[in-house]
Amino acid sequence: MKISENTVVGLTYELKVTNNEDGSDPFPAEVRDQEDPFYFVFGNSGLPPKFETELENKAAGDTFIFSLNVEEAYGNPDEEMIVQVPKSQFTQERGFQEGMLEEGNFLPLLDEDGYPMQAKILKDLGEELLLDFNHPLVGMNLHFNGEVFEVREATGEEVENGSIADNG
Repeated sequence: MKISENTVVGLTYELKVTNNEDGSDPFPAEVRDQEDPFYFVFGNSGLPPKFETELENKAAGDTFIFSLNVEEAYGNPDEEMIVQVPKSQFTQERGFQEGMLEEGNFLPLLDEDGYPMQAKILKDLGEELLLDFNHPLVGMNLHFNGEVFEVREATGEEVENGSIADNG
């Protein structure tokens, strides 16, 4: 079966990233191996469109090597996604531990619809935290080298939700 609209795709890959500076060397950002492959619903993944285009019509066992420039990946940082939030919102009752609120950490959060999201703590401002809600790979060129691990038809629920019901 080939990767096409409404198929579940499982990938193993190594992702390296570079910034937009000339001559910057790629550095490893993520490895997904056979113990922990990456699964998504093709055509309903929320991933950059060019990422899906590069994988279309591949089958299990096919390898891939491609790069996405900043504009094809997650774009440039959006200053409006950097906000100050009162520290008082990050209580132990809400599941936050003291050590989580340090500069450079990513906070696991939920949006107003209950979907998981994250924010990076840029700076501790005393009573407030300066948080960056941009995607962690914003401003980066992405370099993928991997293999298609699995391709199967998505269930109706997976297509509707855009997420995988069971990848085991």
